[in-house]
Amino acid sequence: MKKFGMLIVAAMLGSALTIGGLQLLHKEGKSTVQVQHISGTPVMGATYTVNGEGEIIPLDFKSVSRTVMPSVVHIKSTQVSQSPSRSDMYQNHPFFDDDMLRRFFGPQYQYDTPQQMPQARVGSGSGVIISEDGYIVTNNHVIEDADDIEIILDDNRTYKATVVGADPSTDLALLQIKEKGLPALPLVNSDKVEVGEWVMAVGNPFNLNSTVTAGIVSAKGRNINILQDQRAIESFIQTDAAINPGNSGGALVDLQGGLIGINTAIASPTGSYAGYGFAIPSNIVSKVVEDLLKYGMVQRGYLGLMIRSVDGTLAKEKDLDVTKGVYVDSVTENSAAGEAGIQEGDVILAIDDARLDGSSQLLEIVGRHRPGDELKLKVDRKGKEKEYSVTLRNLEGKETLSEKAEVTVLNNLGISVEKIDKDLAKKLNIHGGLKVTDLEQGLLSRNTNIREGFIITKVDGTQVTTVDEFTDYLNNAKGGVMLEGVYEGVPGTYYYAFGM
Repeated sequence: MKKFGMLIVAAMLGSALTIGGLQLLHKEGKSTVQVQHISGTPVMGATYTVNGEGEIIPLDFKSVSRTVMPSVVHIKSTQVSQSPSRSDMYQNHPFFDDDMLRRFFGPQYQYDTPQQMPQARVGSGSGVIISEDGYIVTNNHVIEDADDIEIILDDNRTYKATVVGADPSTDLALLQIKEKGLPALPLVNSDKVEVGEWVMAVGNPFNLNSTVTAGIVSAKGRNINILQDQRAIESFIQTDAAINPGNSGGALVDLQGGLIGINTAIASPTGSYAGYGFAIPSNIVSKVVEDLLKYGMVQRGYLGLMIRSVDGTLAKEKDLDVTKGVYVDSVTENSAAGEAGIQEGDVILAIDDARLDGSSQLLEIVGRHRPGDELKLKVDRKGKEKEYSVTLRNLEGKETLSEKAEVTVLNNLGISVEKIDKDLAKKLNIHGGLKVTDLEQGLLSRNTNIREGFIITKVDGTQVTTVDEFTDYLNNAKGGVMLEGVYEGVPGTYYYAFGM
């Protein structure tokens, strides 16, 4: 009690002296406030983590940010579009062309409308420098249909970019600018990335240049059905690092500054960050870039199977002995896997000793290989494990690489075509032609109202009956091109014009 009383007395004495001092200063007309500055933070970074090789490394985002930020660019893509006039819409409509209008309004009919002013739409995204001589990776959706692409570096230098190539099935594109000595990010093996590992996302969300966020890998092999392509490969790395519109095409890196993925999408009810971001694994990026540089197009091998992931419900429905893997629903005609011995009802357990949890993982591994590559498949067939060697094929069912010219021109048009048989040609009273079996984004869908099922009989008045004749003509065509053809079951001949 004696000590406690002394403390109280000391406190009261200190307070009295302080008040007296302040009153004295006030009387003298002086008032001072002392602000203390600390030159260094009292607590230094002392948190550590372990990398894939078991090495202990500091959990330090500062040095990684300084390394990565100069390698991530801001992309502005501009698309100039002109709204079609009513005459354009009628002219391209297969059931309402100028001939029909002239039947109503006479042979002198002419439908003129005022010219529409071109409208520019500017999109914003990110990209990653992967080579010091100007090669940049981004998402295909960032630059798709762009008439002008501008690259802004971290130091605010600007360049015009050209598109080296694009792959809609993985949503990747490769650009190039004319510059040397650029800071490039190294690609690391994304297979070694583990759930729970620290990562950083770098990009330009909402036009906020050089934004860095941090999080962990939440999951791997995610398929969110976001890519609008029939042959889409989705096996995303999921992260809780904040990703927003504008981050598309930016970098997802590890704590050593290695590129493990290209940020591509978010899952959000509002369109903004809600905790779920998705990146294309660097192993897929590496394969696409290598193909675009070496072949001018992506060379992708196929098993020729219709598949789905195995879960508890499917295992019970099909009376399977396993609850993980990839179930074979059907085997397509001229299938690489079918010829090797894979059957409907098999469950693929592993590829090249990599155990499979679901179909997205299988698509990723197969998508990293080319036609002619051999893969070893381990399957479960009614409780017994079997192994098969499968040599991958291209879409035409061949074990050879696809020809660049043919695939490129058809991709630009946005169509797939096949030669019609003699019976159909005879039925339609034509010499032959090519049927449009698939219509996607491309020159034809953007500029005409062509529909699937259209049978091309002539190009600029020249008859075509094979795919080679068709692609050879288009590869040498310049300016405007006119397709002539028919629809099965619809009377009349139809024409579709577009510019190359």
